[in-house]
Amino acid sequence: MANFTKDAIKASFRRLLEEQPLNRITVKAVAEECGINRNSFYYHFQDMPALVEELIRDDCDSILADYPSIDSMEQCLTVAVDFARRHRRTALHIYNSINRDLYEHYLWHICEYVVTSYFSKTFSETELATEDREILIHYYKCLCFGQLSDWMRGGMRDDPCASFHRLCLLRKRQFEAHFGGDREADGPGACADQKK
Repeated sequence: MANFTKDAIKASFRRLLEEQPLNRITVKAVAEECGINRNSFYYHFQDMPALVEELIRDDCDSILADYPSIDSMEQCLTVAVDFARRHRRTALHIYNSINRDLYEHYLWHICEYVVTSYFSKTFSETELATEDREILIHYYKCLCFGQLSDWMRGGMRDDPCASFHRLCLLRKRQFEAHFGGDREADGPGACADQKK
């Protein structure tokens, strides 16, 4: 029963977030939407920020479970975009609130996971020195995070994957020019449609 009530609170809160900005939602409003009293809310959540964090963490865990492996740099951004798009209005209402840092924390975590997963799958331990691997992972993690943050700051109006796809192509060319060879499918700039 306790888990059912907790899930119902989260579902009610998500419904309210789809309709209005976070700063307009109160514990009382969530409790009324859920059909419980305020004490029941506080039994499950310390306060509204705790509820926000659990909602974001649930979405983060769900998106990571859907992508156990990453095949390309392009897919790295796609995973992060999917995280934000799952509940677009909810994501924007949280992102444009005082809880932006919390949302960005989980966004950063997703970017780190997908980029690290990609490099682990694509390059063996002997192909890249540990220091080089860490530098590349940090670079591409920042790239994904920056692209996504810029997209959210703009209201998620366009599709960031198209420009990121182009960036992948440009980076791939740079990688090939620098390293030579035919590592089309493996370079940090490789894109999903070239892995054939």
